[in-house]
Parts: sequence; C-alpha cells; structure tokens
Amino acid sequence: MHRHRLAPVLATVVLALAACGDEDKTAAADTTTTADSVDDLDGTVTVLAAASLTDAFEAIAKAFEAEHGGVDIEPSFDASSKLATAIIEGAPADLFASADEANLTKVLDAGLVAGESSIFATNVLKIVVPAGNPMGIDSLDDLVGADVELSLCGDEVPCGTYAAQAFEKAGLEVPAAGDQENVKGVLTQVQLGEADAGIVYVTDVLAAEDVDGIDLATDQLVQAAYPAAVLADASNPEAAVAFLAFLRAEEAQSILEDFGFGLP
Repeated sequence: MHRHRLAPVLATVVLALAACGDEDKTAAADTTTTADSVDDLDGTVTVLAAASLTDAFEAIAKAFEAEHGGVDIEPSFDASSKLATAIIEGAPADLFASADEANLTKVLDAGLVAGESSIFATNVLKIVVPAGNPMGIDSLDDLVGADVELSLCGDEVPCGTYAAQAFEKAGLEVPAAGDQENVKGVLTQVQLGEADAGIVYVTDVLAAEDVDGIDLATDQLVQAAYPAAVLADASNPEAAVAFLAFLRAEEAQSILEDFGFGLP
C-alpha cells in the first residue's frame, strides 16, 4: 500500500459521521461496529498521526488492511501540534492520533471531532546520545552544561512540552536547545552528530540506529498519553470508526507493545 507524508492539502471534505449512540456510553462503545458493517468496509482512511507513531502505525495499518482487503489506510506523520493546526485549517482527514491530549483538545474545541476520543497507548521520555555516549551523559543534570549541544522539540510540540515537564520535576531550567519541529528531527540531529544529546521517546531510541538511550530518574518520568478520534468531516467514517476500534484491540495493542509503547 502507498504511504506518504503530510501534504498541505486544505480542501475540506464534508461528510457527517453516523450517530455514535447515547452520550453516556464509553469510548469503546462509541467505536463499535457490527460484523456486517466491518465486512462491507472499503475505500481510503486518511490518518494524521504523531511522528513518534510512524513505525508502529505502518505495521498497524498493514494488519488492518490484511483483515479488511477493501480498505487502504493512508497515514501521514508530523508533530501533533502541526497536525492539529492543519485539521483546524481544513486539511481533509478521517482520524487524528495525537501524542498528547492537549492537541486533540484543540481539534475537539473547534468542533471537528465526532464521538469520543480514546487513549490507545502511552510512552515515556528518554535521553538519546550518539552510540558510545562520548560525552558521558548520565542524567538531565548533565544536559544543562554549556559544553553540551542539546536538541529538543519546540515548546508547542508534545515531545518539547513533556521535556519541559521533566526538567521542572528535576528542579532545572530548560536549557537552550535546538527548536525541532518534531521528535524525528531531534533524533536525526543526534544521529548526524549535530547534537550531543536530545530528549525523545523510548520508542524512538528502540527503533533508531547509531544511538544509545539513557533513562530518566524515576521521579523525573513524564508519561505521554496518545489519544485518537474520528474527525467530524471524515470522508470514510465507517472505516475510520473501525480503525479506531482496532487500535484498542488485541492485535494492534500487541504491535504497539512490540515497538515499545505502553498500553492504556
């Protein structure tokens, strides 16, 4: 199946999502489809997902497509903050999977979410350094030195927000650092030797080559929650609802665990 990165397509696709049932039902109930409706699924589902989900969602998309031969999952990846802005500005999509609840809330507040969101995974931060850890970095305290070239995500990006929370827990000021647009940018800078260290997710370190990871102290850990929701202007709402339910099902949860994510 074809895969692509997010393109700045701002045409709005208007198609109301079928009724999600009683407001008091749980998110799981909201995303339940009947066996007959699942069998009839077809078409493309455009998924806008946080950059840290890239590898896991590629695998999950293939697993979903294997079960539903008529459906093509088309994921695009970037910082959750950029994706939220794109959705609000009219980018057509069926489902949004964010690395934090704040950016999904922006989309919800704009009236662009159908039904309820569902947290399907968690993650934690990790310090990333070049293989062999040439600077001998052991903790957040080692990142505040003037001789350390540090890379961080921008303040508005979830990985940057979570990093700031970790420094606060450590009683440290957030040091001057590169202002990367997403977590993959931080990882790439470290891999290329453009930074001595960065803060990414544990899942990024597990998937990367030529880097090592250093755990944060237990009292400095910040847990990232990943919610997803079907969008109100989804062009393929039935398949999007089924994909959202699949994210919480056993097969997708196992894939997420394989890539290092925690489960909700």
